[in-house]
Amino acid sequence: MVLALGAAAPAGAALDVGQPAPAFSAPAALDGKPFTYSLSAALARGPVVVYFFPAAFTAGCSMEAHAFAEAIDQFAALGATVIGVSTDDMDTLAKFSSQHCQGRFPVASDADRTISKSYDALMQTRPDYATRVSYVVAPDGTVAAQYQSLNPDRHVEKMLDAVRQLRAGGSK
Repeated sequence: MVLALGAAAPAGAALDVGQPAPAFSAPAALDGKPFTYSLSAALARGPVVVYFFPAAFTAGCSMEAHAFAEAIDQFAALGATVIGVSTDDMDTLAKFSSQHCQGRFPVASDADRTISKSYDALMQTRPDYATRVSYVVAPDGTVAAQYQSLNPDRHVEKMLDAVRQLRAGGSK
């Protein structure tokens, strides 16, 4: 099943639906505890929402993390997991994972920006920061949906809808 979420992103500003999602492992934190996150291990359990955000502890990113935390049971009910990714360092993200993510989902550090580059998720005007873009990666490792907007308000809703549609159409 392929799902495009409208013209939320300018052409070429994000990975296209149907493209392979780049596999990655990264240092991450869940409720302040560090570990190594593996996208391929997460995909073995079901779809994964990979969402990129500019900077922990900023108003929009804190609001978005809180919204994902509040919706985590809905994602879990659909068999999906969530990982947030930013270019922040691990110390910052460990605190952020406990406070704004409420210990409900992990956040990964992409301090060298390798993951953000591979997902075409760096801000064009401030390339040291990830832009706000969210992906649903299907269990087969392809991009099932993407949504890009610097406004954090609709990312959770868009990703829940995309996971629902992916599940309704059957897993890839």
